[in-house]
Amino acid sequence: MLKSRERGIDAESACCHYLRQQGLKLLTKNYHSRRGEIDLVMQDNDTVVFVEVRYRKNDAFGGAIESITRSKQQKLHATAEQYLQQETSLSNGRFDVVAMTKKIQNNQSDGYTFDWIKNAF
Repeated sequence: MLKSRERGIDAESACCHYLRQQGLKLLTKNYHSRRGEIDLVMQDNDTVVFVEVRYRKNDAFGGAIESITRSKQQKLHATAEQYLQQETSLSNGRFDVVAMTKKIQNNQSDGYTFDWIKNAF
């Protein structure tokens, strides 16, 4: 059984792999600033994509999308602004959310399901 942090790392890695298969290019993982952290920073053509990865094993306490509060959005915006100013010459940015759940088949875990929401906020 994976611990919470290990599950998070596993989910982010799976999400990164999924998005790369969709044609996005990884720029960095776990970008930190004093205002917050962005799970994945990727590039989609001439757009920097700031990806918030949300893993839930079930919806008992609300879905992954609903868990992104207004405060979290503000932190993501501030962190993304810093990234755009300091780390890239690209100026177009968007915020995507990838909500993930474990895929279960025959009572065994078999990867993840992905719900990719472009321009989530």
